[in-house]
Amino acid sequence: MYLIGTGKGENEMEIKLAQRVKALTPSTTLAITAKAAELKSLGHDVIGLGAGEPDFNTPQHIIDAAVQSMNEGYTKYTPSAGLPALKKAIQEKFMKDQGIEYKPNEIIVVNGAKHALFTLFQVLLDEGDEVIIPTPYWVSYPEQVKLAGGVPVYIEGQEINDYKITPEQLNLAVTEKTRAVIINSPSNPTGMIYSKEELEAIGNVCLERNILIVSDEIYEKLIYGENKHISIAEISPQLKEQTIIINGVSKSHAMTGWRIGYAAGNKDVITAMTNLASHSTSNPTTTAQYGTIAAYNGTEETVEQMRRAFEERLNIIYEQLIYIEGFSCIKPQGAFYLFPNVKKAAELTGFKTVDQFVEGLLEDAKVAVIPGSGFGASENIRLSYATSLDTLEEAIKRIKEFIGTRKQNN
Repeated sequence: MYLIGTGKGENEMEIKLAQRVKALTPSTTLAITAKAAELKSLGHDVIGLGAGEPDFNTPQHIIDAAVQSMNEGYTKYTPSAGLPALKKAIQEKFMKDQGIEYKPNEIIVVNGAKHALFTLFQVLLDEGDEVIIPTPYWVSYPEQVKLAGGVPVYIEGQEINDYKITPEQLNLAVTEKTRAVIINSPSNPTGMIYSKEELEAIGNVCLERNILIVSDEIYEKLIYGENKHISIAEISPQLKEQTIIINGVSKSHAMTGWRIGYAAGNKDVITAMTNLASHSTSNPTTTAQYGTIAAYNGTEETVEQMRRAFEERLNIIYEQLIYIEGFSCIKPQGAFYLFPNVKKAAELTGFKTVDQFVEGLLEDAKVAVIPGSGFGASENIRLSYATSLDTLEEAIKRIKEFIGTRKQNN
């Protein structure tokens, strides 16, 4: 065996990485999570409010169905686009919840909603194609667009408008290269919901300018107060044709680790996604698919219990959060995140940026939150209330003490 010298050491090989991977922005969420884990390993009592998953276990009837499927020998490959029985359950879910009908060839089941988005952008975008992304955004949207050779184009969802974009903003952002716009309602990270009227106005722009709508509805079951989730696809047959819905069971049924998501929409797009999936993942995990069938065909009592628990926490913690000095926060309507503007708190405590404020909060108060810079909103932080009420109240107490102490010493 012969080694070619690289100047890096006798047995060290130089590997050239693809430019598309080099262009990726490191995950702010993972960086904070890793730092929090490091402090915990050193014995510190760290409160983590960065979780993007329910703190409930998967309902028992779903677990039982998955175990039964394995015991009965259903451990082999399935069709690339998912089990016919699961597609049928998804069809029935759409009809029951949104009153819209999809055929089996208009649905693909994949390895989580994130994978659905990734696969969609891979089949949709050519080099230089643009995707409009409202800010604040979920951290993976821009990176997935870039991985597909596309260009993220940002529209600021202003705080005065509950972080939602307007049809006028959308119309101004459209160019001849625009292929799609992403609508995430309820939103991660803001928890805000688009009304039917708002969606209709945005949809009209998309119809007029021939833009595909990517509707991320993963938090649709976590809605609070008198609010209601509306899918843009249910507003009219024309908008249904213009929309690809992204959804899954991770948030609604506490199944984050099961990795089952799906996309529904134009059959040509779904066929392309299926062809790509057949060469990348073969099929979604068989056992998880049987569990998801049970999730959609079984009782939703546990889903509602979880939703009520989140709503109770929100109502209690929000009233405490808004009295933290330097914090301002719009009350979320869905999901399980608070997204306060903490620019004034950072200034009061002597930090030049909110990112530095977050680092100081973790180092001194041992509270881990996610800086809004990762979501395209540098003045905010994201706190998850997918944890116990006692933990949340202790976190609020520590944040108040941290600000008070830093303010005195500043």
